[in-house]
Amino acid sequence: MQDIIQGKGIVVGKNIDTDQIYPGRYLELVEPEDIAKHAMEGVDPNFHGRFKSGDIIVADKNFGCGSSREHAVITLKAAGVAAVIAPSFARIFYRNAINLGLPLITCGEILEKVDEGDMLEIDLKIGRINNTTKAIQIEGEKLPEFVLDMISHGGIKQYHIKGVGTEK
Repeated sequence: MQDIIQGKGIVVGKNIDTDQIYPGRYLELVEPEDIAKHAMEGVDPNFHGRFKSGDIIVADKNFGCGSSREHAVITLKAAGVAAVIAPSFARIFYRNAINLGLPLITCGEILEKVDEGDMLEIDLKIGRINNTTKAIQIEGEKLPEFVLDMISHGGIKQYHIKGVGTEK
């Protein structure tokens, strides 16, 4: 994982639940390319038309509410979502994202400063978001170093397989 993520902002609403991120009727799919086709389908059936791999989801509060299944995060990663920025995240979704290596940035004022299609640059080390389209900086919450480490390894499983964080 790189410290700087760049991508186009894709704006969605509030209280986006896990079934909107990845509808339960597709749970039998196992191939990442099949799963990716249904990302955010419950929010916008045309999401795939406006989203490109590497884009950044910009959401309103309570992103990822709903069930605790990891499929929502798996779907976002399979689709190529580079990061999600929102004022708040559902607790279990947040933990699933960290566990699976998807960067989430909490930022209360993000929707006031980002419009659909704005080009964004996130500095994960300090939590700063640069809206390069509008030439403004937005301060998000900095992720703890161990979380950045987990994300850089692709999630908690790879983090532990490589023995990171287990030194005595």
